[in-house]
Amino acid sequence: MKVKHLNITENMTISEFITQLDESGVLGAGRIAHATNLLADSMKDPETKIFLSLAGPMVPGGLRKVVRDLVKNGYVDLIISSGANLTHDLVESFGGRHYAGLHEDDESLQDSGIGRIGNIYTKSEDFEVFEEEIHKIFAKINEKYNSISIQKFLYEIGLLIEDDESIIKTAASNNVPIFAPGLIDCMIGLQLWIYCQDHDFTISAVEDMAYLSDFVYNSKNVTACMLGGGLPKHYTLASNILTGGIDAGIQITLDRSEGGSLSGAPLEEAKSWAKAKKGSNLVTVVGDATVLFPLIVAGALDKIK
Repeated sequence: MKVKHLNITENMTISEFITQLDESGVLGAGRIAHATNLLADSMKDPETKIFLSLAGPMVPGGLRKVVRDLVKNGYVDLIISSGANLTHDLVESFGGRHYAGLHEDDESLQDSGIGRIGNIYTKSEDFEVFEEEIHKIFAKINEKYNSISIQKFLYEIGLLIEDDESIIKTAASNNVPIFAPGLIDCMIGLQLWIYCQDHDFTISAVEDMAYLSDFVYNSKNVTACMLGGGLPKHYTLASNILTGGIDAGIQITLDRSEGGSLSGAPLEEAKSWAKAKKGSNLVTVVGDATVLFPLIVAGALDKIK
């Protein structure tokens, strides 16, 4: 079969563009189309639960509202995130921002109280506000609990945030659980450790497993959509070992497979560990998730409207 060449026209819609990629069917075009069709099918199916994992700078990189809207509109059923993305969500909820700019000398940036993620910049003064506000939230939660799971802890934080654009708040309002198994490895975790020095307050990762395992067992089908790799990707896949693995999966990553790391591992490898079922529908899209995920979401939403 011959490759059908792309035909880009004026006023082309997103769905028409994705159809062009699908009809081409090769290389990155084929993978993006596959991912878009798979996501659209999962969104339409009431018996499919969508697990979204977030690693890398997804919130600082501009995907905060994309994720928040997916949660609000009922297209995401469960989130597994790095602690950093949740921290950056709260930074914005407390009035801070992320800034675009040109690269400067990093030692000069440190002197100016600026932190850098690629060409994304943050101000130390925004994190100072974050520290003040998060301790107030810790104290309010501590009034109700001396020990709490990470998922329940994030839910309680969501109930106390006044920012409707927050992923954490929107998830709490819509009963979408957020898991963050590496929560200690971020500014939330650091401030939590400081708070716990003189307060009787314990966060339990083990307590998450009962809730998560019940959620997996009660899901007839699971589609995992994984942005980046790392711990969120592994936690997403490993949680589904309980039922023989995910039914479908989309991975968007820039990591390579040669080193054997999970972040770059092709999703097919998960079948050997029963983290993905035999016959599962899997696609790996190689590229920057801050560009490709919004494109795939836009295409999927266009297909199901």
